[in-house]
Amino acid sequence: MAKKEAKEVVKTKKLPAKKVKQRDQVLRGDHGGMQLVLIEDVPYLGKQGDLVEVKLGYGRNYLLPKSLAVLPSGHNLRLLERYKIRVSQARESRIADIKVLADQIHRTARVTIEANSNEEGHLYGSVTAVEISRALKGKNLIVEPDMVKLADPIKECGIYAEVKLHLGYDIEAKVEVAVVPQATGKK
Repeated sequence: MAKKEAKEVVKTKKLPAKKVKQRDQVLRGDHGGMQLVLIEDVPYLGKQGDLVEVKLGYGRNYLLPKSLAVLPSGHNLRLLERYKIRVSQARESRIADIKVLADQIHRTARVTIEANSNEEGHLYGSVTAVEISRALKGKNLIVEPDMVKLADPIKECGIYAEVKLHLGYDIEAKVEVAVVPQATGKK
């Protein structure tokens, strides 16, 4: 009987509780989506420095991997106001640069593009935003093809006075594009 009592007396030793590292939790918005702080301007979503609420998949699969947004930690939320001030200063300097570019484009006024055409003036190909951008870059004006807004590609020789350029931050410029037949090397 002494052996039975000895077995019953054995106490189980209680192990200390494991310390669980608390990871950054995704903050949920009012509508159940995740909250993120935008690092870059995202069209149709918000400006740089904004705290936005997006669906989980859009945040995890697009915004976070492309470094367009970050999770708002407690520290980031406290610094958000200071960050917005810096972002607005950077935005103002960028707007000033774009206005200077628009003024330079306005002073340039005309861009001439040579293209292959027949005797009647119909182009064999077409003049698109890429060619207009390339011609403007040839004049040291940094205009990307996505900034050129053409309704349709240009398919005939002539002067097109209203080619709009959307430079960003709702600043637009207009440039006159002259499409001329390419000079042939015939003697």
